Amino acid sequence: MSSCQSESWLCKHPREIQSPLTAQVEVNGNWTPQEKALHEARLKAKAKRRLRKSSSRNSTSESFSESGEVVGGDPHSPKGKVNTNDRKSRTGKGRGLPKKGGAGGKGVWGAAGMVYEDEEPDIHDPNYDESSQGDTVYETVVPEIDEKELEKMVNPIVQEYFEHGDTKEVQMLLKELNLGQHKYEFSSLAVSLSLEGKASHRELTSRLLSDLSGKMLSQSEMGRAFDKMLKELPDLILDTPDAPQMLGQFIARAIADHVLPMSFLDCYKGKVDCEHARVALDRAAVLLSMKREMVRLDNVWGVGGGLRPVKHLIKEMNLLLKEYLISGDVSEAEHCLRDLEVPHFHHELVYEAVVMVLESKGDTATHMMMKLLQSFWKTGLITVDQMNRGFQRVYDELPEISLDVPHAHSIMETFVDLCYQESVITKQLRDACPSRGRKRFVSEGDGGMIKN
Repeated sequence: MSSCQSESWLCKHPREIQSPLTAQVEVNGNWTPQEKALHEARLKAKAKRRLRKSSSRNSTSESFSESGEVVGGDPHSPKGKVNTNDRKSRTGKGRGLPKKGGAGGKGVWGAAGMVYEDEEPDIHDPNYDESSQGDTVYETVVPEIDEKELEKMVNPIVQEYFEHGDTKEVQMLLKELNLGQHKYEFSSLAVSLSLEGKASHRELTSRLLSDLSGKMLSQSEMGRAFDKMLKELPDLILDTPDAPQMLGQFIARAIADHVLPMSFLDCYKGKVDCEHARVALDRAAVLLSMKREMVRLDNVWGVGGGLRPVKHLIKEMNLLLKEYLISGDVSEAEHCLRDLEVPHFHHELVYEAVVMVLESKGDTATHMMMKLLQSFWKTGLITVDQMNRGFQRVYDELPEISLDVPHAHSIMETFVDLCYQESVITKQLRDACPSRGRKRFVSEGDGGMIKN
């Protein structure tokens, strides 16, 4: 044995080469404290090993049946080997029963025959899911519109309403918006936009306020809206000089339609410092005093263009042409025609103008009417279709007109040629003008026959 091998063997087996003195100390029991502690630790470890061996033998023997087979063991496993899938304790402790009474283990929902009652979910449970609890109802939460965004949202709705005039659609759109505390400002914005528009727009706005009152806006909210507009009149007159008079008409119409309370004007008596607000309130008081029985002021804005009776429109156009023949003001006539708001009925103006030329005496009316039609044609107020329809109506009725005006054909030909020269009508329309054929009687020898 080499010196290296001997040293390693001594490290592994220190007890084998005890000196005679050490062996004598062990026999006599005179151990050092270190050796005594080491000896006690070895005895304890040895006792534990014996206890484990005895307990494993007892559990193994109990699991064998009378026939010598392992109870609950795998038939293919060696005899005497315990099944590792058995849920009984194999530590030697306990009574050998299944863990948790057979209700534990992977994939086990509880002991056999156990009935679970419905438990209400705990809100504070980290796994609590509100959406999976019964019939969940989701509601769309619309945030309240800010005052800055209100004007951007309301302006398109009001502008579209001026086109279709359907108040129910406006109500539906307003229900989708969460106006919140700024609900009353819708009325003031609608009135402000109508002041810059036409008379028909103001009539539609009055109807809209009447339909919204009581359904979406209360009288107090309407009162707040008009109170705000009275305070903003100094700014409104910059764009609309007639704003005080128009606002007074709005107030009178709203009181007559029961949109505003009857005591609305009484709240401002002696409390108004703004001159423009006083003009508006005085205008409303005058209109209401004229209607003592509080009949609806339906005509406060006039009747809308498409809603006016045909006879009324014809009368208005006749009056317009007669005033023009007296004053000769083309711009005033154009302004009056635009206020009628009936571009689809402008052919009636052309018809009435040509008939006045045929019934007039002298050339003054001819040149003035030609000048008026020329101005309307150049500005695009009267379209080519309306111009053609007006002249064509005169062409069709010329035989009847000639009964009252014998020289109607010759006057018509002269007027048509003049309008064509000034580019008021087209060449096709000029060529379509009817002309009376010249008839002459032949000599008596022909038997009095008429030749064309």
